[in-house]
Amino acid sequence: MTALALAWQVLVAVALTPLLIGVMRQLRARLEGRAGAGVGQPWRDARKLLAKEPLAADGAGPLMAAAPLVLVVSSLVSVALVPLLGIATLAWVPDDLFVVVSVLLVGTVALALLGLESGTAFGGMGSSRHMMIAALVEPTVLVAVYALSVPVGTTALSAILQARMTDPATVVSPVSLLALVALTIVVLAETGRLPVDNPATHLELTMVHEAMVLESSGRDLGWLELGSWLRLTALLGLVVNLALPWGVAADLGVIATLVATVAFAAKLFLAGAIIAAAEVFLAKVRLFRVPELLAGSFVLAFLSVTASYLIV
Repeated sequence: MTALALAWQVLVAVALTPLLIGVMRQLRARLEGRAGAGVGQPWRDARKLLAKEPLAADGAGPLMAAAPLVLVVSSLVSVALVPLLGIATLAWVPDDLFVVVSVLLVGTVALALLGLESGTAFGGMGSSRHMMIAALVEPTVLVAVYALSVPVGTTALSAILQARMTDPATVVSPVSLLALVALTIVVLAETGRLPVDNPATHLELTMVHEAMVLESSGRDLGWLELGSWLRLTALLGLVVNLALPWGVAADLGVIATLVATVAFAAKLFLAGAIIAAAEVFLAKVRLFRVPELLAGSFVLAFLSVTASYLIV
């Protein structure tokens, strides 16, 4: 039964992810005075790309085809590990904090290697920027979630979420608020959102994610886009469940799972809409200011750890 619930979680995430991207793009377009392409456009784009044969430049190695698959597989594994719908876990599917971060790092490295494999100046530039951001983001994730794990005594995400469901007062504690703010900044940086990166830009000197996938096309580009979108669902889903743990299924019943699915979709779309609305009023910061922003998020995470030991 637990395996079926895990499979259902992955299916729900794959189904909701393009809709999440569509809602964010459509809301941003409306706020900017544009008609927008519609909520279902990411679905249509993914279907069209996955049906096309990829093209590779002369001299491109097998990494051009392998990296997109590694990214999407690591993203699917991350979605399976993070407790999005329920807190029931399998013994052979560890939802430990360090395991989740390690799986995300596999996709990060694969994406960076893809940018280098293309052999273009923009690809190498995007990869170097991508790894700089990752080097600053990963420690913040570890420290922020570790702060939430101190009162629980374990780094298992399901146990942390269960403790927050049992004691709602911990959600609004100083430790929780500091960690959630740090994690929110991390999600924006890790998924290439404003103010760290602009997902709507194609200016070579400013883009990060787009520079690494510039030479990919067809099916490879479709896997890259889907993998990147799934990373947003996994990270944003973790943050919204930690901030609003209500609605998460505590058992494997059918009714509880359906209620958790509806609650998760509502929380995910609400968070995505807030991010999209905020991006309308934000400008991309200069590249050399990004480390300052991410260092600030690490300081918040570190203060959260300190408070977790001081506040009883």
